[in-house]
Amino acid sequence: MARRPRPLRIATWNINSVRLRSARLGDLAAALEPDILCLQETKSPDEHFPLAEVKRLGFRHVLMRGMKGYNGVAILSRLPLAPVEGMPDWCTKGDCRHIAADIDLPGGPVRIHNFYVPAGGDIPDPEANPKFRHKLEFVEEATRFFQAGAADGGRTVLVGDLNIAPLPDDVWSHRQLLDVVSHTPVETEGLTRWLATAGGWVDAPRVTVPVPQKLYTWWSYRNRDWRLSDRGRRLDHVWLTPDLRGALKDTTILKDARDWPQASDHVPVMATLLI
Repeated sequence: MARRPRPLRIATWNINSVRLRSARLGDLAAALEPDILCLQETKSPDEHFPLAEVKRLGFRHVLMRGMKGYNGVAILSRLPLAPVEGMPDWCTKGDCRHIAADIDLPGGPVRIHNFYVPAGGDIPDPEANPKFRHKLEFVEEATRFFQAGAADGGRTVLVGDLNIAPLPDDVWSHRQLLDVVSHTPVETEGLTRWLATAGGWVDAPRVTVPVPQKLYTWWSYRNRDWRLSDRGRRLDHVWLTPDLRGALKDTTILKDARDWPQASDHVPVMATLLI
């Protein structure tokens, strides 16, 4: 008798300080019940990561790369994780923006890449703004990494805060944001080249919520009534290698998380695969 596929729920969230918002992890776990949760901007050295709280939520397997006050990524899982060694030191900065793990599943392992791409500052000029130059160089380096075959084995999921809203319908106003960092042509073209690697990544949320529907995962803290103004951007992503396209059952953007106490300005995004 053939084995029936089981759901695998993979979520990503820029938590904007895991220690400040550790209670919100319980809210997320209750709302989405993810099997795997990838966090960005944890802002915590590994020795101060709230590991006990995370394990009480059922995430018994944890990989993290953190630093004091900035950046930081982690993978929390209910399933055993095997760290992937030998990943690049992106832009030779050692700034904890990427972590990868293999998960042993029926049919073979699935590899998870969790990225936190630099935000890029406010000035969309690489000559005038070193932060923006770093962002463009990071995206270019990641593109070359996958062009060189990093996902050629298939069954790979790439998630994270990529800090770029690539499509016109991924922002509240394509025209007004063309010269705003996160939606400038040089950024969206760079992300499109990255998407074209690995045989053409599947942009999972845009499979289940196709254009021209608007789709956002981030709303600025500057908007007093973020829900009324709804000036959002889709900065958080879940990509699949083409061999997982048929396994995609659904995606979820937990918009209500933006109203949680001490909310992050990003909300969780989850893909459910039948594997």
